[in-house]
Amino acid sequence: MSATMSGSGSAPCRFAHYFIICGIDNETGLEPDALAALYQWLEADRQGRDPAAVAAGENFDQSPLKRTFKSKVLAHYPKNIECNPFDQDAVNMLCMPKGLSFRTQRDSRAPQFHSFLITREDGSRTYGFVHTFYEEVTSPQICSAMQTLHQMHQAEHNASAHNCPSAPSSSSSSSSSSMDSLASSLDEVESPSSAQGGRRNCGCSGEGYDSLRDTLYVSKAMCLITPMPFMHACKRFLSQLHRAVTSNQPPPLPLESYIYNILYEVPLPPPGRSLKFHGVYEPILCQRPGVGELPLADFPLGEAFRLLGVENLVQLFTCVLLEMQILLYSQDYQRLMVVAEGITTLLFPFQWQHVYVPILPASLLHFLDAPVPYLMGLQSKEGTDRSKLELPQEANLCFVDIDNHYIELPEDFPQFPNKPEFIQELTEVLLSFGLSPDGGNTSPVPSIIKQTSTLETELKSASLSELVDDKRNGNLGGEALDVLELLQGNPTLERLQALAKRTGVKVARLEALAAGQKAVGEEGVGGRSPEEEQELRNAKLNVQLREVFAARFATMFADYESFVIQNSPDLESWLTNREQMHNFDKASFLSDQPEPYLPFLSHFIETQMFATFIDNKIISQWEEKEPLLRVFDGRIEKARLYNVRAPSLRSSIYQKCTFLKESAQAIEQRLRKIDHTAIHPHLLNMKIGQGKYQQGFFPKLQADVLASGPTSNKWSNRTCSTQRKVDRHRQPNEHLVLDNDLKEKYMQEARNLGKNLRQPKLSDLSPAVIAQTNWKFVEGLLKECKMKTKRMLVEKMGREAVEMGHGEANITGLEENTLIASLCDLLERIWSHGLQVKQGKSALWSHLLHYQAREEKNELQSESSVSNSQDKRKPESSVGLPALRVSLIQDMRHIQNMGEIKTDVGRARAWIRLSLEKKLLSQHLKQLLSNQTLTKKLYKRYAFLRCEEEKEQFLFHLLSLNTVDYFCFTSVFTTIMIPYRAVIIPIKKLSNAMTTSNPWLCVSGELGDSGILQITKNVLEMTFDSAFRPHTHFSIAFKCQNIGRLTTVQLGHDNSGLLAKWLVDCVMVRNEITGHTYKFPCGRWLGKGVDDGSLERVLIGELVVPFNDEDGGRTPPLQRSPSQIRRISITSLTGRGNKPTTVQIQESIGEAVNNIIKHFHKPEKERGSLTVLLCGEGGLVWALEQFFHHGFRTARLFQKNVFVWDFFERAVALMVNADHIEDIQETPEPLSLTCESFCRYVNAINNMPRNIGKDGKFQLLVCLGARDRLLPQWLPLLAECPVITRMYEENALLRDKLTVSSVVAVLQTVNDFPITLETSLTKCFEL
Repeated sequence: MSATMSGSGSAPCRFAHYFIICGIDNETGLEPDALAALYQWLEADRQGRDPAAVAAGENFDQSPLKRTFKSKVLAHYPKNIECNPFDQDAVNMLCMPKGLSFRTQRDSRAPQFHSFLITREDGSRTYGFVHTFYEEVTSPQICSAMQTLHQMHQAEHNASAHNCPSAPSSSSSSSSSSMDSLASSLDEVESPSSAQGGRRNCGCSGEGYDSLRDTLYVSKAMCLITPMPFMHACKRFLSQLHRAVTSNQPPPLPLESYIYNILYEVPLPPPGRSLKFHGVYEPILCQRPGVGELPLADFPLGEAFRLLGVENLVQLFTCVLLEMQILLYSQDYQRLMVVAEGITTLLFPFQWQHVYVPILPASLLHFLDAPVPYLMGLQSKEGTDRSKLELPQEANLCFVDIDNHYIELPEDFPQFPNKPEFIQELTEVLLSFGLSPDGGNTSPVPSIIKQTSTLETELKSASLSELVDDKRNGNLGGEALDVLELLQGNPTLERLQALAKRTGVKVARLEALAAGQKAVGEEGVGGRSPEEEQELRNAKLNVQLREVFAARFATMFADYESFVIQNSPDLESWLTNREQMHNFDKASFLSDQPEPYLPFLSHFIETQMFATFIDNKIISQWEEKEPLLRVFDGRIEKARLYNVRAPSLRSSIYQKCTFLKESAQAIEQRLRKIDHTAIHPHLLNMKIGQGKYQQGFFPKLQADVLASGPTSNKWSNRTCSTQRKVDRHRQPNEHLVLDNDLKEKYMQEARNLGKNLRQPKLSDLSPAVIAQTNWKFVEGLLKECKMKTKRMLVEKMGREAVEMGHGEANITGLEENTLIASLCDLLERIWSHGLQVKQGKSALWSHLLHYQAREEKNELQSESSVSNSQDKRKPESSVGLPALRVSLIQDMRHIQNMGEIKTDVGRARAWIRLSLEKKLLSQHLKQLLSNQTLTKKLYKRYAFLRCEEEKEQFLFHLLSLNTVDYFCFTSVFTTIMIPYRAVIIPIKKLSNAMTTSNPWLCVSGELGDSGILQITKNVLEMTFDSAFRPHTHFSIAFKCQNIGRLTTVQLGHDNSGLLAKWLVDCVMVRNEITGHTYKFPCGRWLGKGVDDGSLERVLIGELVVPFNDEDGGRTPPLQRSPSQIRRISITSLTGRGNKPTTVQIQESIGEAVNNIIKHFHKPEKERGSLTVLLCGEGGLVWALEQFFHHGFRTARLFQKNVFVWDFFERAVALMVNADHIEDIQETPEPLSLTCESFCRYVNAINNMPRNIGKDGKFQLLVCLGARDRLLPQWLPLLAECPVITRMYEENALLRDKLTVSSVVAVLQTVNDFPITLETSLTKCFEL
């Protein structure tokens, strides 16, 4: 009982929790690795056979020296620790990820070091450090079994040598699953003793194994499990332990003494302190950062930069921040661990929230199929080509080939802010330590490391003699140290000592003690070994590199607290409502950032790591701050003291880190001056005769002395609350252990929002567990789809969603693009889950191509049959426009014809955007998945796409996106060529429809215009509507670069021929790819001597939203505009009694101005077309036209209509009259200038070569006046003009001074904004 208490009670304070030996069990002998059975089970399951009926069998195609065998945990001490239960399966798998491997005397048997970590369910981590070496096999049974296996392999090879295939057949390669091909590519490796040439291709061993001739060696591993990542210290300890085993001389003490010492007598160094403890031959140092410093990170960052180079590492860092799938690839396990730990260390103050397996055991290869963000490390084999490595999904994968300094990046991901300056600062730090930014050393290693081997030998021998004599024992220092302290602290004895020196008498005992103590002090300064100096150098480099990264985040998120939304009264209510609550004002935060930062930040603030960071900030109201958050907030506060700036003054100017020297000095000070020394290893109460030293063989340790720690010593009994409080901060998330079970449950659910699986379970790899894991993936993907579609709807609905309590009021184009990119990523992950055969980097596009091939084949076989893909979709007004085919295949062909898109991933994303813009995404995917035969062929049984209920819910969530409008295809692919069709629809009367003139058309949009398009005259097309009524129209098809959302159409003719007059009802223009149809109402004549004499009109468009029963239940958009009536002259309206009231006219002017102001308060990329707000229905021109027509005398002169432009012309004529000019000269100067400007503008419009008619001239004058801020000046001038009495009634608004003043005040508000006019409006206008 006491042993258990001592073993577990002090565990939180101990440096190491477990010491483990893994290797071969001589009693059970050779056991094939369980992976072979697992692969066979997966293959049988994929092929539809009964997995239980599959016999395991033996694989004799491979040489036994190349095969892996099952390893076992031979011993571990202590048996168990309550705070860190021992997981034997996981530890065995990670200590020897490849299982046992055998070598002969011909092979290289150099020892290897690697580390690993195990992440618990709460997110806390335990670290393992492994020293693997080869030990001679002494068991005759093992040697005999190996001999037999080799003979069987030889016989198998000889039997098949005559028909050894040179290459795998195409049929077999096409039927193998992606995971199985991945496994086989990893297994295809030759041992160092393999033959070359043709025999290598057959997989034959060149030398093999002969028990009479060869010495057989097998791998064995020593491992330390620690609560904190003291990598260098553990590596040195295990290395010294191995040296003791292989040395010619036995170690000074039995190995049990050193293992017992590190397990039970070496404590964790307190925060901000350093510790020295002793290995077999040399002392070992370690240090722990203080509370306000960056957390402990002992893995050498310099090595990670050397392996990848600065450029690649920053790109990898960006991918990790954006939570993409990261796969590290290297032959060396330790390299995988160094890069993985290094890159996650640099995330401070954020933490990786998803699957994290730096060393992926072969038995967990199926986890690469996980449709979630992950960071995994996969061991490569020498000679394995990257092209042969078929990964289940690559659309959002960052592949890092560490050994070849090569990185494959996902498509279209944003760059890290200030990347060039950031790389430059990192380069300067590396160069100061002699490291090249491109990898490798640029300068010689500092001279301190180039010490002679003589000095090293002297230091080691001195340390060895010190350990053997054991004169000093840790901090206690023994009796002598106590005496020294007593004497040095006594002033009387000090005076006696000084007197004795003057008289020549020596106090030998005291001087010897003082000299010894001085030597001990100097040992920590000048007597350091080269290894210790290298560790110090690595530690300083580590912290300086980390400080550079931390400073970037401190700059980018200096004001993040201002945007945190804290609206819960207590923790419990916040946890309960976490999923529905809005915690961070993303739109306001982004609007406060510099423009260059936005592409990255808009993606990053959508990640789980950022959400968790904000959650931790909110929780800190009620609980102690999470350690990383506390340090980060301290950095920001410190920066504010030195650099006070207003949050609104955001700048993209790069600011270098200012903490480099300070942080490096803190570490150097701790390592130069040791704070604590642990108890020395010492003899234990061991049984005589056990653990006898035998060179080259690790002894069988005495379990009874290692099973429990001492009942009483300074470290194990340290139960002070302060130490435990500090150790709470040892790991992220450990502070979340709440007293209340309900809180803990809610907290876990809050943490797991958006996560599908935190960590793979290493202990149990049965088929049932694998199936359960895949089911979790399916549930997670469905939940993520629900959250993403809801977020897209809420953001797009804007104010209406806010009123319903959902969140922010607006969404920028950047945010919308980020959300849609995130949806594309989700769809790729769904389509990658459970793939049978991987073809290309995009699983979705591969599925679409399979579907396309089948459908095209079916169409050829039966041309007459109408398939589901031939649904028709008609526009709202089918007059003149042929029905547009709604077809998944047709949309694919549109994408395939876009030469600008080069990759399958890009095509898949373009197809998703096009389908989303057409409101057909759910319908298309439902159609794609309706071919169940194809789906079953492409996907395994556990795949998301074969789970019927979840698939239906998934399609339903996507269907909800049809309630809002997206232009995510049109606005992104701005350089592609798009086919358009334009139809000019005359008034139905045939005589009005005919014209002998030469008509032309110019279509304009937000991105440009089509140019002048000539239309063949008198070529009328006739169509029939659903009631078989005939309709005539002019039609023209054209192709031009994407002009975006359409805004205006210029329509005109040259007035030639006898029938030059033309009465046009409207113009319809359709984008033949997206199907968007725009209607441009006209309802006016074009011709001289009719209407207002216009030969050219600028028509304002509106998007026509189709809605009929053939749309498959698609919901019309909420933003659908009311149908616009034909735009006709208000002159004719006034004659029909449709006069608006004075109140309505003033309200329409105010509403038009208000819409323009709102337009400029939106983000620039979301403003849309200003032309519609100026000239469209309800626009400023329309409102002022009503104003000027109120009380306008409409009497016809010689059967001609009188227009407002006639009033303007007469006013100008009066102003330029000599008599009136004299009157004006007597008026104030500003009014004189106003008269002059009005006359100049009217005359310039009249002198234009364009025949835009009188209403067109009025429209242009209003637009120019708004642009040049002259409207408020012209209106009072016109109101005072004498012509007004002849052309307006007394009750006209223009003659009411109060009304004019009110309108002028409203119009003046427009002067605050820079109005830019489309070229279609101002063409040919010159002042």
